[in-house]
Amino acid sequence: GADWYDPCCDLSPRFQYLQLKKKLEDEFPGRLDICGEGTPQATGFFEVMVAGKLIHSKKKGDGYVDTESKFLKLVAAIKAALAQVCQG
Repeated sequence: GADWYDPCCDLSPRFQYLQLKKKLEDEFPGRLDICGEGTPQATGFFEVMVAGKLIHSKKKGDGYVDTESKFLKLVAAIKAALAQVCQG
């Protein structure tokens, strides 16, 4: 479904940030450098780096990953970046 985090609770952006970080780290253990800041009001910033290359930045206009389709798009971008790293 579209809700890949628990929809029954009123989730703070901080919780969503931690949830997203965990999902990505489970998917790519030890491969990502995720930095971000979640506060009760806003997600602040959220950036994902692969081998020193910025893959996703909320601040630079990639937006917040709040739907499954955005999450899958991010995962695809990470996989592409990792493939380049492995070839390089």
